[in-house]
Amino acid sequence: MRQAFTPACLIFFLRNLISSPGECSRHHHMLRQRFHYAVFLSLLTALFSAVSLLAQSPPSTGSAPNMASPLTIEKGIELAEANHCKEAVPALRRATSSTTSSVEVRRKAEVLGLRCALQIDDRDSADVFLQQLHRQFPQDPDVLFIVVHAYSDLSTRTAQDLGRTAPQSIAAHKLMAEAFEMQGNWDQAQHEYEGMIQKEPGMPGLHYLLGRSLLSQPNVSPETVERASQEFQKELEIDPKNAGAHYILGELARKKENCEEAVAHFGQATKLDPILQKPTLARDTA
Repeated sequence: MRQAFTPACLIFFLRNLISSPGECSRHHHMLRQRFHYAVFLSLLTALFSAVSLLAQSPPSTGSAPNMASPLTIEKGIELAEANHCKEAVPALRRATSSTTSSVEVRRKAEVLGLRCALQIDDRDSADVFLQQLHRQFPQDPDVLFIVVHAYSDLSTRTAQDLGRTAPQSIAAHKLMAEAFEMQGNWDQAQHEYEGMIQKEPGMPGLHYLLGRSLLSQPNVSPETVERASQEFQKELEIDPKNAGAHYILGELARKKENCEEAVAHFGQATKLDPILQKPTLARDTA
């Protein structure tokens, strides 16, 4: 369920579906609190769409320094600032683990190392610098800003890899459908999901994604709600363990004041999704 609730249409989904007054039971009230917390966590992990690289690289100021000299952290910084990233990245990876340098020097080295790693598309090194920044500066707002952009850039590059290597795959079509949802192009998103279902009718998750997309549209008509409900039912025929489908069917039943059906679906959702079973979530969001 958490994987299915991508940022592409979370906001629209929550606005259109979970908004009506009234409750079937205290059980459902607690479940909704836990579900909102889980969705909120999912939204935080992927809030930002693709953005530009950390910063524009400074122009080269000269030839690469003599590599026979010791590769200290200062030398690595010098290489990075001179835009000699191929030489700077391995130097900074080794040097930033040193405990003899000041905090500010290590911070500068790791930020420059991250920028250089992205510039030369060295994703392994970028991951190393990201981990170091997370561990050493977990509450530094400037570092967190840089990390957000780095992850966004890596996400964009991975999406491009998918488009190059498997443009006709189901995964590529899912990504395209999510892009259409983010643009508010609901007809095209629906067309993508329906095409995926036609291509792979028995694949788990596709009917769920189509139903969720239908409910995420603004001003959803009763006919659209009914179509979405049918998609969730089809999803459960393929994958009875889809907690998201159970939850949304429970929410739709609750809005119709069908409390018995709603509680049954909510009960299945709590059994299938460990996040919904944690009692602390209700207290945290109360």
